Amino acid sequence: MRRHDRGELALVLHTHMPYVEGYGTWPFGEEWLWEAIATCYLPLLELLDRVDGARLLTLSLTPVLCDQLAAPGVPERLARFLREVRRDTHRLDVDGCRSSGHEQWAHELERAAGDYERALAQVERLGGDLLGAFAPYASWTSSATHAVLPLLATDAGVRLQLERGIASHRARFDAAHEWQGGFWLPECAHAPWLDPLLEDAGVHATCVDLTDVLGPGAPAQLVPIATDDGPLLVPLDRATVELAWSDGGYPSHPLYRDYHAFTVHHHRVWRNDGGTYDHAAALTQARADAADFVARAIARLDAGARELGRPALAVCALDTELLGHWWYEGIAWLGAVIEEAERQGLALAPLDEALTRHAPVPLREALVAAQPAPRVAADVHAGRLPTTTWGTPRDLSTWDGPQVAQLAWQVREAELRALVRTPGDGHAPSPRAERELLLLQSSDWAFQVTRELAGSYPRERADGHRAALAAALSAPSR
Repeated sequence: MRRHDRGELALVLHTHMPYVEGYGTWPFGEEWLWEAIATCYLPLLELLDRVDGARLLTLSLTPVLCDQLAAPGVPERLARFLREVRRDTHRLDVDGCRSSGHEQWAHELERAAGDYERALAQVERLGGDLLGAFAPYASWTSSATHAVLPLLATDAGVRLQLERGIASHRARFDAAHEWQGGFWLPECAHAPWLDPLLEDAGVHATCVDLTDVLGPGAPAQLVPIATDDGPLLVPLDRATVELAWSDGGYPSHPLYRDYHAFTVHHHRVWRNDGGTYDHAAALTQARADAADFVARAIARLDAGARELGRPALAVCALDTELLGHWWYEGIAWLGAVIEEAERQGLALAPLDEALTRHAPVPLREALVAAQPAPRVAADVHAGRLPTTTWGTPRDLSTWDGPQVAQLAWQVREAELRALVRTPGDGHAPSPRAERELLLLQSSDWAFQVTRELAGSYPRERADGHRAALAAALSAPSR
């Protein structure tokens, strides 16, 4: 099938970090931000500059991440971390490995230390303006603090998250390129009642995971959907996403660097199969996986276009931090995907641009041919969408299940206290109260508790913001 007859692939990178700047250090706190900048964001910027990334993919930056990148003192503290902490920890591990007879590990640590030296040099070349470096590429935004919007208690709470997030994005990036209405729903969490609120906020398109609604691999996943009350819903193509993001996806290959096994000072020298990491061999594998990804994406588009009778649009959305940080070779893989797409004849396009070429189908038409999972079948057969996310198991249980039920109710109760006032009292929450509410609503605290990722840190953060909100609400107004 010819390149333009098959359609195109939209790579969407969702870039987010919970607000950790100024909130703790190792093992949980702002060092997460320094590591993400050094191992993911700066290498990604290097790649985007090299390949003119704005014409090839979609980059979403959350306002809460942008706030941290622009915070006073961040470039200086990042540089100090790279110059002092990472140099010392690598040196200590190198000395320890050599003294214990593990020369291969020491050699790999010396090579890996160069990653942080290159990051330091890049920060200095940018003059510390990390946010400005992203400006040419940041085309999509998100809610203010990455709140799971279907779990908010009020329309007013949703509006606050939307309005603050979109205004922040436009103030920072509209001079580089005017926002076209692309909006990343945190956790891809969508409920139909959100649609008119999204529409009122100026959202034109958003990504959703309709795997359980339309059926795994269904051709309907390759067509945007027009809702009655809101923006275009653009289904993620799980068949493509899971090539890179699943238990058996590319990052699990034996040659790639093991993220979970650490040296004494929290560095990594082993492959997934337990052997000593070989960077050259891993990069060779990344190129092979990129070629495989492009070939499979082409096959998916070709099959979809034949079944649909029209060019298909496959959306592969990934958390940006998968690349470089969680999957060490991920940035190299992405660069190779871009090269392979050109070689194999796969069209890549930013999602905003691609949507101008793919007419949406009405929601009811999309649901007619759906093959829903039992959990959502009643909704689908009634012609309506259920609440969906891309979280496991594609519902809201990560953020409101038994393990975090108390936290979920506390967040809703705090929202009601802050935003639902006695009629006629004329009081809006103070800027301090608004800030604490927004930070409390972040999806990250419940996610970390459910996944048991950060000990007591997420509960302490949620409790701290809840207490600060209560204090702000009880303070006398001026």
